[in-house]
Parts: sequence; C-alpha cells; structure tokens
Amino acid sequence: MPRRTATMLASLLMLIALLCAGLLIPVPYSEMSPGPTYNTLGSHEGECVLQISGQKGCETTGGHLNMTTVRVTGSEYKMNLVEAVYGWLAHDEVVVPHSTLYPDDKTADEVNQENAEEFTQSQESAKVAALRQLGKKVKAHVIVARVERDKPAQGKLHAGDVIKEVDGSPARSAEDVAKLITKHKPGEKVVFTVVPAKDAAAAEKQNKEATRRESVTVTTEKAKDGRAIVGIGPGVDYTFPLKIDIKLADVGGPSAGLMFALGIVDRLSPGDLTGGKFIAGTGTIDDMGTVGPIGGIQMKTIGARKAGAEYFLTPQENCAAAAADKPGGLTLVKVHTLDGAMKALKQIRAGDTAALPKCAKG
Repeated sequence: MPRRTATMLASLLMLIALLCAGLLIPVPYSEMSPGPTYNTLGSHEGECVLQISGQKGCETTGGHLNMTTVRVTGSEYKMNLVEAVYGWLAHDEVVVPHSTLYPDDKTADEVNQENAEEFTQSQESAKVAALRQLGKKVKAHVIVARVERDKPAQGKLHAGDVIKEVDGSPARSAEDVAKLITKHKPGEKVVFTVVPAKDAAAAEKQNKEATRRESVTVTTEKAKDGRAIVGIGPGVDYTFPLKIDIKLADVGGPSAGLMFALGIVDRLSPGDLTGGKFIAGTGTIDDMGTVGPIGGIQMKTIGARKAGAEYFLTPQENCAAAAADKPGGLTLVKVHTLDGAMKALKQIRAGDTAALPKCAKG
C-alpha cells in the first residue's frame, strides 16, 4: 500500500475512533436551553393561568405578560463529549457543570422538591406584593412551616400551627421565633402559644379570627453549632381578601414571581397594563415587591424573543449579562421593584420608550 494512502487511512480510522469515543464517553456537564413561555394573562391547557374569585374567563385585549423558563437536561442524563462541544459552540444553548444544576449533596428528588417549594413560595409572594401594590390589606401569620423528624418538637408542634407567642413574647416574624428559641440553653424548656393548624384553617374558611389557643412546652436540644433548637422551621402564611389560584404545572423555581404579580395586578385593575404589547420578563419577588436576580437569563431572553416578545422586564442584577448577548428586536427594561415595573409598563403603554430604564452592557 502506498505510504500516502496508508497515512490517509490511518488518519480516517483515528478520526472515526475519536468520534466514537466522543459519542460514548460521558462528561460531567448538563445543558440549558430556552424553555417555553406562558402568558400569565391567558390560559394553559384549557385553564386560566390566573384564577381569581369573582372573575370568569381570562380573555385579554391581545397583550402579553409572559413568564419565561429554561429547559435543562435531566439529572440522570449523561452528556457525551460531542454534545458538550456542540452546546459550547451553539448560540442558544449553555453547557454548565452537572453539579451547578444538581448539587452532589442532594438527590434529584430533593432538587425537584426544592424547585417545587420555591415555585409555590413565589406564587404566595406574588399575591402579597400584587395586593399590597393595589392597596389591599393582607394579614400575615407566623406559622410552623415544617417539623424535623426525630427532633424535640415532633408530635408536639405541627406544620400549619400559628405561633402567637414564644415564652410570652409576641411572635411577629419568623426571625422573632428563631431568636427567642436560641436565647435558651440546650436542655431548657420553651413555651409556645399556638393556634392549632386545624383551628386556623377552619377560621380562615369562615373569614374570621381563630380564638382557641394552646400552650405547648418543648425541651430544646443542642445543634451541631451549639445553639439551642427544637426542630422546627418557622415561616409566614397569609390570609388574602380574595381567592387567587395560579394554575401552571411542571414549572419550578422562584423566577416567575414578578410576572405573576403583574398578571394579578392587571386582572384586578381597570384597563390593560400592556397596552396590547407583547411583554415578557423574569425575576423573583418578595412580599414587599422587591425584584431579585435569577439564573439562565440569556436562555430566557432568547425564548422570549422567539415567542414574539418586544420588551423584556429584567432584574437589575441580571442586566449586564442580558445586555451582553441581547436578541435583536428585544428591548431589555431594567427593574428592581414591582412599582418600578408598573412605571415601565406605563411608559410602554404611552409609547414613551426613550425614557425606559434600559439594560446596558457591564
């Protein structure tokens, strides 16, 4: 065989071997890509995304307030080297270490559970922020959010119990409860004054204040860091002046909070927040209406533009990253609060887009 032919054959065989290796060898990476967007003013799978008592249907004037998502590879999926290289080179995909999405110290079920809990909490915070934006009163209650297994509080306190006092001191926040418990030394007793969960739920259904209270004594134990604990996670629950349900399955994480809040404000306000424009966005939101940063911003802006969005409400902490790779035809609007987002929507409705607070490259 001529030397040139042999060299070409050997090179071809080596290339085939490398390609096979690339297809077969798993690498510790996962892929993120643009996910679907959902109009919070519209419907999904035959149901209104926002269902508010006293309102029928969810017809809009043509405007959109779309929440955005990121699609990720599953925890058990093993990327190969060829897929990873393609993802690194692709414009609309991001390859990240597998541990970024699925930490080594957590199971896939634990990650999914966390995402589901964050999504639920984002809905509650969106309701609170939206109703407060509209000047409606929302009652807050400090509750037992969770009880840890094999800890002193198990069997004595229950998830959903409303904590009124700790050792006779009012419990006005979850932080109050934690501070009052850790004032003790391990082995000392803590006295909780609570409204049992079932009584609190019954009173809420009847739209009245629960009157029955119980005194529960729990002996603290020593945590790993030396603090006194009883094994509960205090949280906050709310009583709303009207019923708001958010119907959207198979979505997790806290990043839809801002768009849910704006959707609720739109549905409970006269007129139309969007002015018929296609507006998308993202951002966490807390009970006071502060908008926080999220992950996967580039994937969300790409997904929004593909869906038809003209404007994208962007948390200010994500602005530089979003502006660094902005899809053509999409205006990135910087927001830090729900009130700021409302003002930006007013400018969009009025056509005063020159005055919008826009994202700039870092």
